[in-house]
Amino acid sequence: MAPQDAIDVAREAIVMMLTVSAPVLVCGLAVGLLIGILQAMTQVQESTLSFVPKIVAMLVVLGLSLPWLIDQMVYFSRELITNIPRHL
Repeated sequence: MAPQDAIDVAREAIVMMLTVSAPVLVCGLAVGLLIGILQAMTQVQESTLSFVPKIVAMLVVLGLSLPWLIDQMVYFSRELITNIPRHL
């Protein structure tokens, strides 16, 4: 395996990791921002008020996007395994 092939595989793995984790992280960011604005407006600084809705929203998004996430990971794994003989 040439060094460039290893770099390409690592780059594809990083892009896949970012693609798979993005929906859940963006949801957590959006809900956290909304809760933060709400807390600033009402001056209620309860820590569980920001933690629980973020976890619930992230779990809902994970549940809804799980079929797509699994398809993406299976596609990446299939491409990686199929291309092993080509790089040897």
